[in-house]
Amino acid sequence: MSHSRADVTGTGRASPTGTRSPGLMLALATVGFAVNFWAWALLSPLGPLFRTEGTLGTLSESDVALLVAVPVIVGSLGRIPVGALTDRFGGRVMFPLVSAATIVPILFIGFFGLGSFPALLIGGFFLGIGGTAFAVGVPFVNAWFPPARRGLAIGVFGAGMGGTAISALTTVKLYTDAGQRVPFLITALALAIYAAAAWLLLRDAPGRTAPSGSLATRLVANARLPISWQACILYAVAFGGYVAFSVYLPSYLKTAYDLEAADAANRMAGFVVIAVIARPVGGWLSDRFGPVPVLAAAYTIVVAGAAVAATTPLLEYVGTAAFLAMAAALGAGSGATFALVAEVTDPSRVGGVTGLVGAAGGLGGFVPPLIMGYVYGHTDSYGLGLLLLSITAALTLLLTLTIVRKTANQATHQA
Repeated sequence: MSHSRADVTGTGRASPTGTRSPGLMLALATVGFAVNFWAWALLSPLGPLFRTEGTLGTLSESDVALLVAVPVIVGSLGRIPVGALTDRFGGRVMFPLVSAATIVPILFIGFFGLGSFPALLIGGFFLGIGGTAFAVGVPFVNAWFPPARRGLAIGVFGAGMGGTAISALTTVKLYTDAGQRVPFLITALALAIYAAAAWLLLRDAPGRTAPSGSLATRLVANARLPISWQACILYAVAFGGYVAFSVYLPSYLKTAYDLEAADAANRMAGFVVIAVIARPVGGWLSDRFGPVPVLAAAYTIVVAGAAVAATTPLLEYVGTAAFLAMAAALGAGSGATFALVAEVTDPSRVGGVTGLVGAAGGLGGFVPPLIMGYVYGHTDSYGLGLLLLSITAALTLLLTLTIVRKTANQATHQA
C-alpha cells in the first residue's frame, strides 16, 4: 500500500496512507505530545534559579513571570495555524516538523541564552513551538478511531501533557548537578529521536479528508462554529486551570504554607500526575455517559475545591484534598472538552477547531498567575484569587448545563 501523504491538490480527499494499528498511532502521538510538552516547560522550573543565581543580572519577579509566560503565549496562539495546517497536511508531516523545529530554540537557549536575559526571552519565544504539538495530535488521533472510542483515545493522547511533570522533576536537578546545558541537550536529543521515529512510523488514517480552501478562509469558518467559542471557554477554565496551577503552585505553596522549594515542586508534580491520569478517564466517561455530564461534574468539583482552598486550610488534610480533587476535575474536564469537540465537529475541521480551543486553554493558563500575583501583592493573601476561580467555574458550569448542552443535543439529533 502506498505511504504517500494526503493529497493537497484541492480535491479534498486524502490518498491512502498505509496500514498501521490505531493503538500504535495513538502511542506514538502521545509520546510526541509528552516530549514536546517536556521541552515547552523547560523554563518554568528554572525561573526561581535564574532570579537567585545572578547569571542573568538582577531579575524581578515580573521578569521571571514574563520569561515563563512567553513560551506559554506563543505555544497557545501557535496552535491556531498549526491545527489548520494539520487538517490540510496531516499529523504524518506535522508531528516530525514541529518536533524538529523545537530543537532549534532549545539548543539556542542551552548555548547562547543562559547568560543573557534578552537572548533567553528570544529562545523562550521560539520554544513555544513545542506547545503547538497538541493541535497536531488531536485531529491525528481523532481520524484513527470511530466516534464511540474517540473520547478515550483523545483523553489518552491528552495525558501526554504529563511532559510538564518530566520537566518539573528533572530540569532543576540536571541543571544544578550535571551542568547548565545538560537538560537542554537531553531534551533536544529526545526530540530528534522522536522526530525521526515519527517520520518513519507515523501514518495518517486511511480515508482522511484534507479540506480545500485557503488557510485564512478555513480559520474564519472554524471560528464561526458555535462549538468553537463554547469549547474555548470550557477549555480555558479546565486546561487553563491545570496550566496555571502547574506553573504557579510551587510559588503559592512556598508563600502560603512556607514549604521548601523542593517540597513544593514535588507536590506540584503530584498535582500534575493526578490531572494527567484523570484526562483519559474524563474521555472514557464521556464515551459512556456523554461529555456534558462529565463537564458538569468537573466544574462542580472545581467550584467547591477552589472555595475551600480560598480559606487557606490546613495543607496536610483539607488543603491537599481540595487541590487533588481540583487536579482530577481539571484533568477530566480537559478530556471531556475534546470528546465534545470530536462529537459535534466534522472530522475534516477537528484540527482547526482544536487549534482555537487549544489556544484558549493555553491563554487560560496565562491569566490566573498574573491575577494571583496581583491579588497577593495587594492583599497578602491568595484567598480572593482562588475565590475568583470558584466563581469562574460556577459560571462555566452554568454555560455547560444550558448552551453547551443544547449544542450537543442538536449534534446528536442531526447525526
